[in-house]
Amino acid sequence: MDSKKAIQNEIDDAIFNFTIGENKQAKEQLNQLLKEHPEEKEAWHALAEILWSEKDFQAALEAAEKALAIDDKDLHINTTLSRIWVQIGDQKKAEYYNAQARMLGWKEQLKNPPESL
Repeated sequence: MDSKKAIQNEIDDAIFNFTIGENKQAKEQLNQLLKEHPEEKEAWHALAEILWSEKDFQAALEAAEKALAIDDKDLHINTTLSRIWVQIGDQKKAEYYNAQARMLGWKEQLKNPPESL
């Protein structure tokens, strides 16, 4: 499974399993994928979200930090890190990642300004 499309399909399948309550299956799929493709930030991010939902905040933090190491300019990963740090109880770090996410969101808006009427 090397094609980008096949990898994305596997991530999407794991996310679907998570949404229907099959967390164990989703985590197994993502962990298997990450063994073969450790640079897949979307898989790390999906894993972080599943772990966060299970209140395993330390494991969620580790997964999110791996995604961040791959792409520190990803708005969604920064948002996830902010949410994790809120739960862990480090307000300073939560605010830092929230600010990063806001800045990235603004940069995205500036790149794609709304059309004027």
